[in-house]
Amino acid sequence: MKTVTATEARRELFNLLKRSVRGHRQFRITHKEGDVVLLSQEDYDGLLETLELLSTPGLLKSIRQARREIARGETYSLQEVLGAR
Repeated sequence: MKTVTATEARRELFNLLKRSVRGHRQFRITHKEGDVVLLSQEDYDGLLETLELLSTPGLLKSIRQARREIARGETYSLQEVLGAR
């Protein structure tokens, strides 16, 4: 994450916005009263979704179990799931 001062951010605002949206770049903007982070709405939404998923009780355990089952070949084909046609 690139760090820029508030003065630099003001001068380069439209460039930073474009880089954040198009390139999924994040920027730390420093200010004497505290730092802020600039990131695209898409990246922000992704972070919130990840936090929500990680806070779901038992989800990580289920994912790990599913990965073990896949590694052991304990899976079903699409035909098996949908039934023979």
